[in-house]
Amino acid sequence: MIPTQCRSVTVDDSTELDIAAVSVIYGHWVRHGLGSFELEPPAEDEMRRRRESVLREGFPYLVARTDEGGVVGFAYGHLYRTRGAYRYACEDSIYVAPQAVGMGVGRLLLGTLIERCEQRGSRVMIAVIGDGANHASIRLHLAFGFERVGLLPAVGWKHARWVDSVLMSRPLGEGSRTAPDTPAM
Repeated sequence: MIPTQCRSVTVDDSTELDIAAVSVIYGHWVRHGLGSFELEPPAEDEMRRRRESVLREGFPYLVARTDEGGVVGFAYGHLYRTRGAYRYACEDSIYVAPQAVGMGVGRLLLGTLIERCEQRGSRVMIAVIGDGANHASIRLHLAFGFERVGLLPAVGWKHARWVDSVLMSRPLGEGSRTAPDTPAM
């Protein structure tokens, strides 16, 4: 289901050509938001390297694209932790261009990301949300069946204040009801 506000936005696999737009979106939130705990926006080459790493792990790296081809958001899955026992647990990352906030772009990205991570064989998705006051991200995750499972108080210092991390979790596919048939990638 596509929200009315997003009828002209589609979610696609990212391409190398999307890195410039992805870098601009991410850079904005690094400089002005609390969703990322980075203090300086990474260069395009670093964003390219990160995308390649996500794809090598077999995870999706998605973009939300307008009918005109402009990128208004991006999302990707990645390993929650790198040790072997965590191989069925993934973490989501979602960033929406400031001009597209509140238009349903995050919903489109998260819905597609969940489906694609389930297809990959992941059994649980973790959201690590920077800032306990990030109500929009918390509401988005709640709408997709995530539950709040923890709070890490004052784990970051950014924009001259202490920042919390909210932990949310959602089962994927069979979740923990059954043993996995094959190892996740």
